[in-house]
Amino acid sequence: QRSVDEIFSMLYQVAAMVGEVQQGEKLLQQMREQLESIQSSTSNFKRRPKIYFEEWDEPHISGISWVSELMGIAGGDDCFPELACMPMGKDRIIANSQTIVDRAPDIIIGSWCGKKFRSEKVASRVGWQDIPAVKNKQLFEIKSADILQPGPAALTDGVVQMQRIVEQWQANHA
Repeated sequence: QRSVDEIFSMLYQVAAMVGEVQQGEKLLQQMREQLESIQSSTSNFKRRPKIYFEEWDEPHISGISWVSELMGIAGGDDCFPELACMPMGKDRIIANSQTIVDRAPDIIIGSWCGKKFRSEKVASRVGWQDIPAVKNKQLFEIKSADILQPGPAALTDGVVQMQRIVEQWQANHA
């Protein structure tokens, strides 16, 4: 599954396979309503923050499609939407870190699969001191289990954490 819709489709299939279609539909509807509520609450932002989501640090790998979609629902804009549609991490590598600097993200969210995101390491990268997210200390971690697995956690816990990050940024930049 590579998109929010594909995640919902797979979750429905799992519910059907275990003979719990009605319960599954009920849970999926609750998740959809939560996403709609989040999107509704963030739709009136005057300025949406640009977000760089980093799945891996060396090499830099940007977020996959469902992460990009959830970013939009949470009120932000993906700095690398053209890469989000690439299903394989190797196709989302940003070889030149200056490209990230040039996109000037307002927020950086790290979710390094299998290791702790280290904001101080990100902030100390050559040339990154000029990025708004670094200047304004807007570097955050969302655990990979909450966002990088194409399942319920991304649609609930991950997006809620993203929403909090974006709303905090909004409160300081409105």
